[in-house]
Amino acid sequence: MRTETLSNRKVTAFRLNEDLLIRMKAEAKKENRSLNNYVESALMRIVYRKPNKVTLAAIKEAQEDINLTEIDMTNMQTFLKSLE
Repeated sequence: MRTETLSNRKVTAFRLNEDLLIRMKAEAKKENRSLNNYVESALMRIVYRKPNKVTLAAIKEAQEDINLTEIDMTNMQTFLKSLE
């Protein structure tokens, strides 16, 4: 029997928390998907998630606006006032 694959896939094994595995199986079943497909899709979303241009611009703007060296944390009241 000969099987052909459409993409490079490698068989691998993981040790997972039993409760997590049970939940993933249930979620895959809800979506009418195999456990393998469900896990692979979830991992692809995480690994290849990249922010879009609008999100990248917002991140850059927020980083430029934040200057943690200006926050006085020597006194709790002073710190809370600086947050206003």
